[in-house]
Amino acid sequence: MFYYFYELLNINIFQYISVRAGIAFFIALSLTMFLMPKYIKWAKSKKANQPINKWVKAHENKKFTPTMGGAIFILATIIASLFTIKINNLYAIGGLITLIGFAAVGMKDDLGKILSGDNLQGLSAKAKMGLLIIISLIVSLILYFNGMPTTFYVPFIKTPLFDMGYYSIALWVVVMIASSNAVNLTDGLDGLATVPTIIALSTLGIIVYIMGHAIFSSYLLLPNIKGIGEVVIIAAALAGGLLGFLWYNSYPAEVFMGDTGSLAIGAFLGYMAILAKSEILLILIGIIFVIETVSVILQVGSYKLRKKRIFLMAPIHHHFEMKGWDESKIIVRFWMIAMVANLIALITLKIR
Repeated sequence: MFYYFYELLNINIFQYISVRAGIAFFIALSLTMFLMPKYIKWAKSKKANQPINKWVKAHENKKFTPTMGGAIFILATIIASLFTIKINNLYAIGGLITLIGFAAVGMKDDLGKILSGDNLQGLSAKAKMGLLIIISLIVSLILYFNGMPTTFYVPFIKTPLFDMGYYSIALWVVVMIASSNAVNLTDGLDGLATVPTIIALSTLGIIVYIMGHAIFSSYLLLPNIKGIGEVVIIAAALAGGLLGFLWYNSYPAEVFMGDTGSLAIGAFLGYMAILAKSEILLILIGIIFVIETVSVILQVGSYKLRKKRIFLMAPIHHHFEMKGWDESKIIVRFWMIAMVANLIALITLKIR
């Protein structure tokens, strides 16, 4: 809407992505801050609480904390984006489909857990994965047929290694699903997934903005992809929504995001990485999510092969809880790691 004020009323300031991104950020932040207390009150009255892991005794006091708060900041993000993006931009449309589709799957899963009172009674693993693959495939096909470059880049090298052609569709599907599940695994402590996501959105937003700008992309030897800058506005809106959510999700949390939020924000990070040609750099940008996921893989693999556990409990944030670390200390230290890793990721743009 704001962009069309520029076109129809000649309000020049609304042509700029940076201005509309700022507006989207504050719309989403304000909506989330306004709606979340009302949602928390309603969710408590309906006892919309996700069952808590019984093996972590420190979490016993969280069993009455409502979940599915992700629905609020995702809704705020969508509303803010629709007010500020160019509606006919296919890259922006792909971003919205990613958020809505993955949030819908997460909501279905959350509702199953809430109604049954059992963490294992949401969507089955096969049904969940099948739906995520379908959504990721739809988004990947939109990108492919919209002319998204299929070249493969790695950090520190200024030219692409090779052209993936239609195999890029498979990679993009894997990136979105892997990123989505990684954030989902990380979302186990108050605010733990929220701040690293905001940091990652900022880093990816900077890269995507540069690649959408002909002069900046040329200076940094990055591919120039016309039109992808509009997705920065959605990223800014999501960051605003997450910041509003953090007000209520910081320790001790008044609400959890649930799979509704974690699956959606993880998939959107993957989508942003695809646009930024940073599928490999995403490992560094999302380092906390990678560490959490790898800890689960190692734990499961070790137990199956050797009947021994590497960690006291996985994901790794539970390992540190079992060692006696305060929850707030684990959270802040993981935030610090995410910040340092993302600064390094931005440095790699210049060292090419």
